[in-house]
Amino acid sequence: MGDKKDEVIVVGHRNPDTDAITAAMVYADFLRRMDVNAKAYRLGELNNETKFVLKTVDMEAPDMIPDNVPEGTQVALVDHNESQQSMENLKKMRVTRVVDHHKIGDLTTSEPVYLRFEPVGCTATILTKLFRENNLDMDQKTATLLLSAILSDTLYFQSPITTDDDRKIGEYLQPIAKIDDLKSYVNKLFEAKSDLTGFSTHKVLFPDYKTFQFNNEHWGVGTGETCNVDKMLERKDEFLKEIDDEKKKHNLNGILFSIVDIINQKNLTIISGENEEKVAREAFQADVKDHIADFGSRVSRKKQIVPALEAYFNQKS
Repeated sequence: MGDKKDEVIVVGHRNPDTDAITAAMVYADFLRRMDVNAKAYRLGELNNETKFVLKTVDMEAPDMIPDNVPEGTQVALVDHNESQQSMENLKKMRVTRVVDHHKIGDLTTSEPVYLRFEPVGCTATILTKLFRENNLDMDQKTATLLLSAILSDTLYFQSPITTDDDRKIGEYLQPIAKIDDLKSYVNKLFEAKSDLTGFSTHKVLFPDYKTFQFNNEHWGVGTGETCNVDKMLERKDEFLKEIDDEKKKHNLNGILFSIVDIINQKNLTIISGENEEKVAREAFQADVKDHIADFGSRVSRKKQIVPALEAYFNQKS
């Protein structure tokens, strides 16, 4: 935890993606520059895309959060706000800051809290605004971290979650990051995202995975973004077994795992059981064949998958 007293822990969500890691690093830096004693931590292993980004800027990943965080420790959440996506014992911590671009979940605090929520495609977009609003200089490494997160989360500005703010901030960051050929950089970013060499089935399924509560049901929703859908589909039987094991282990009602084709903006979702098949047909009007449902162009969990699930379960209540 470090030797400094009253350290503010800055964390992204479990199973962190590039935005969760880079947001924790950049927001911790921002807080330190505002004279707040802050340090970034992570809640899981890095995916290959994030490793590529950190190697590009020659920076180390945040430390894994320790098991013995004292109760009452100040915590700043980035890129999430729901307790089941966050650190253990979050409710026993003092959440004092949240910077996020998702819907508000079960967040409650015992004291006033700094909140910055915006309906944009990436937390990095909001963090860039914070730097600009506070007239803070930004170096090349920070700009590269932020731009990489935006490119990743918005799928190079092609995802439906993309806003004009994301595009404008991307244009602002690119010259600071000194990335002249953005398309070439994106190709390398997505190649790293798609590289699953040596990954266990669990590591393929759960690097970008979150759990949600819909009324009284608990569901897992994961995405695997790739440039090579066929390579992912070769492991379908492994995925089905791993998903069944995960459902039993955590007593979940269902898990939807979407294979997202980055190039063609398409979604093929693994359907492992009757609950998932019912939801695929009724919530997404998708046919199921051979444990695969075609979710069409629904590539955004935040904007297209979770809202559809919420609407479906709300109408059932």
